[in-house]
Amino acid sequence: MKAAVLHQLGEAPKYEEFPAPVLQSTDQVVITVKAASVKNLDKGRASGIHYARHTHFPVVVGVDGVGVLADGTRVYATGITGMIAEKALISNKGYVVLPDHIDDVSAAALPNAILGAAIALKYRAEVKAGDTILINGATGVTGQAAVQIAKYYGAKKIIVTGRNPELLNRLLQLGADEIVSLKDDHEHIIARIKELHSTGPISAVIDYTWGHPAELILTALKGSGLHNVTSKVRFVTVGSMAGEEITISSGMLRSSAIEILGSGFGSIPADIMAKLPLEIIPEMLQLAAEGKLKVETLIRPLSEIETAWHEHVPAGKRLVIVM
Repeated sequence: MKAAVLHQLGEAPKYEEFPAPVLQSTDQVVITVKAASVKNLDKGRASGIHYARHTHFPVVVGVDGVGVLADGTRVYATGITGMIAEKALISNKGYVVLPDHIDDVSAAALPNAILGAAIALKYRAEVKAGDTILINGATGVTGQAAVQIAKYYGAKKIIVTGRNPELLNRLLQLGADEIVSLKDDHEHIIARIKELHSTGPISAVIDYTWGHPAELILTALKGSGLHNVTSKVRFVTVGSMAGEEITISSGMLRSSAIEILGSGFGSIPADIMAKLPLEIIPEMLQLAAEGKLKVETLIRPLSEIETAWHEHVPAGKRLVIVM
């Protein structure tokens, strides 16, 4: 079969012939792959910077994808073997049957964004109807999904931040109510978020940047001291595109009802993770099938994997490889 084959860490995978996967147990099934997205996780594993980096070579890359079972059923699944290939092995228990009217490319592009948005919103931030939500770094694929999913969960007001003015304005079309440019003067950003927080308390922040933008937001949300009771704010960090570390004072937390949480594989309880293929992804893919959850993609054929791997992907789009 043809596949995206990695020979050593730090290289781009190559379009090559590779042995087709062979069933190793009755819990496995072979899938004919139709589309697979290329995410930061895939690139991090291939470059060696991710803790789950590849250790044996040659190896087929790709964590997850969309394909067809032997009986013609269209499914999304995480691969036991690499998914950027014509064939792959998956578990016969953990796949998601795709709803009608969703295309293979969208179905391949969305699940990673769903993991980074729906779980953070529903299970970490505990968003409920009527809440005001701030999504920091919302112009990426996952941030755009978070805006749409927050609206679906009933958020009354959605504030978004980002650096790309075109994408910030697009977020208004996807359901955002207020935009804050991270290109503005820092004092202006703090003042603007304080103003928005005072007129309708922010109940949760979904953060995709960490780093200095997170520091600015936390500064804006902190209380002013004695006799000033603040409302609870759950600050949920999902990504760290602006840096892995921040500076935060003890006084900031003592003066505010701010709770800082993470949303990622190590922080999500097993019972919630078990809901991902059974409830969360199916629900979100159904939204997409109904046109209520949208994702923009850059599509490339498997034969172009080596150049596509290093290609600049426009902000807000997900690279998807079609077989």
